[in-house]
Amino acid sequence: MQRARRLLCSLQNHIRQAILDARARHAARFARVAAVTSADTIYHIDTISEVAIIAWFERHWPRAWPVQVVMEGIEDDTPLTFPRGTPVKRTRYKCILDPIDGTRGLMYDKRPGWILAALAPQRGPRTGLADITVAAMTELPVSKQWRSEQFSAIRGAGPRGVRGTWTNVLTGATGRVRPAPSQAAGLEHGFASVSKFFPDGKVLLAQFEEKLWAALQPPAPGGGSPLIFDDQYISTGGQLHELLSGHDRITVDVRPAAFAKLGLPSSLTCHPYDICAALILTEAGCIVENPAGGALRAPLDTTTPVSWIGYANPALARRARPVVRRLLREFFG
Repeated sequence: MQRARRLLCSLQNHIRQAILDARARHAARFARVAAVTSADTIYHIDTISEVAIIAWFERHWPRAWPVQVVMEGIEDDTPLTFPRGTPVKRTRYKCILDPIDGTRGLMYDKRPGWILAALAPQRGPRTGLADITVAAMTELPVSKQWRSEQFSAIRGAGPRGVRGTWTNVLTGATGRVRPAPSQAAGLEHGFASVSKFFPDGKVLLAQFEEKLWAALQPPAPGGGSPLIFDDQYISTGGQLHELLSGHDRITVDVRPAAFAKLGLPSSLTCHPYDICAALILTEAGCIVENPAGGALRAPLDTTTPVSWIGYANPALARRARPVVRRLLREFFG
């Protein structure tokens, strides 16, 4: 799997450079809508990465490893395989890919986006998040940012197998980054968030969040300064990085449950390609799981809604789980 790790990291380096080059030429076009699919709205910035991805796979992916590529921008019923034209049933691997997670923040130069990719043995439609054996994630910096971080992991290698590097996108210089998830067993004076990025479902999710934090970190008598801080990073990859780097302690994304309760469409939720790099966190010692309990289970596609919760460490997970599950039943049934 070391070769697979190197390939995913090389692919992401290629995508990052293609996007940075395009921004230098015509950043003003990034926010134009290019298409609307069943998975998400596709902006002009997304189409740049798709061209780079196809070119890279045609030139660099080993012919001895036939692969199916599943990614945002490619509909699930339109198989993309390499070598081109290989029947899906003859591919050896399935690669799930989000070329830009956090498009909305990056295209307005507000906050970094992330390239996310993972590889699993091909099991046809049954191939799921639990089958992922290697994953990588690479930061797409905003224009005023010189540093881009990249992390990768192989299943079963543990914390020592999680590799982190930084790259100076101006000079090409590189260095090491060590994952450092928070070891705090509580939430006092730390960041913890419930995802509520868009107007849809925001009231219900905010009510759930208020009760959750009140139960886990009751306010001091008489009020005072808040002890839990919220950060709405509109990128699942960005949220994963905040947990991995020690910035955040808990992230809860139960938008699918909230939307189902309200009878709303589920397109504006996390999908398997958004959460495919969670393996990096679990290998580093974090907990990423289904909020109702157990490992994340979803097919490697672009449309299945995924609820997830990330804890910075096992002690925090043990403390919070009973409260999370009780409130899930109370709010969403």
